[in-house]
This record gives sequence, structure tokens and C-alpha cells, in this order.
Amino acid sequence: MKRLFPSLPEDATLGSVYRAFPEKLAPLAEYTNRVMRGQSDLSVAERELIGAFISGLNACAFCHGAHTIFARAYGVAPETIDALMQDLETAPVIAKLKPVLAYVRKLTLTPSRMTEEDANAVYAAGWSESALFDAIQVCGVFSLANRFVEGTGINEYHMDPKAVDEAMLDECRSDTSYTDFGRENGLDM
Repeated sequence: MKRLFPSLPEDATLGSVYRAFPEKLAPLAEYTNRVMRGQSDLSVAERELIGAFISGLNACAFCHGAHTIFARAYGVAPETIDALMQDLETAPVIAKLKPVLAYVRKLTLTPSRMTEEDANAVYAAGWSESALFDAIQVCGVFSLANRFVEGTGINEYHMDPKAVDEAMLDECRSDTSYTDFGRENGLDM
């Protein structure tokens, strides 16, 4: 961990940041839970895959590692995410999802260069505007989270996504996992 916030413990985690700034992070935790667990044309697995992908693109090791575990809890193999980080075109992801992933990749890396063709590729694959908006929300939530995690010095993740036990995967499957984490770390929600 980088010591960017001296008030945080030397072994600070995301929970440490939540406890330090509860009044500022409670609304984000609630919104994140809606985006990641609410009704959507995108499955929870697809949303967690997008979150891990965006975090990898942003080089946020903490969020990438954590959400590789969340994606695994919903049936996405860590190796799939590894392959996606190497090459979207050859990654073992369903063809229908690839235009969505291409869209959020471009939105992450070059947001001012979005075009109608980018959106039309998503629609041509069979997705609705609502699904695209949900993908954009996931991209936005993770881009924000990546920046406040990295900006507060939380830049390491010590769990191996391939080695977590079933009990942890069950916790990840909760419909309220994001707000539960917030409450467990001092957020009044």
C-alpha cells in the first residue's frame, strides 16, 4: 500500500477507506448495489465480468482481483478474465457480449471518441438501449471506484481468485453484497 493518506492504517483496505469517509461513500455503495445487483438485461455475471475488465484496463489491482472473485462466484472462470485482458477478440466470451465489452473498453480508454457505430454494434448483437446503459453504468461505477481506491493508496490485492473457498463465493452471491460491505464498514444505509 502507498501511504497517500497518513490517517489510514499501514495495511489499509477498501473497508478502511469506507470507515474513514462513511458519509461520502454510503450513496456510492447504494448506487453500486443497484447497478450490480438490480434488474438488468445484463446478468450479474456479465456485470461482474465488465467490472473486472474495466478494473484491469484501469490497472486497479485491488478491484480487478476482487471482482474477478465476484465474477467467479457467478460462473465466470478467472482464466476467462485473464484471456479478456490479453485479447477481447479471442477471449472465450460469448460473441453477443463482445460488442458490449468493446464499447466499455473504448469508453474507458478514449471516452471522447464514442460513435454511433459503437452503439450500433451493441444493438446489432441483440442488446437493448437499457442493456447498453447498464453497461455504461458498470463502466462508470468501476472507473470511479478504481480512482478512489488507487487515489487513497489501496493498490494491492492479496487473494488469489482461483483459490477462494465456497463460503466466500456465497457471500459474493448476495443480492445486497455491496450495501452489506458498506454496513460492515461503518456506512449508515
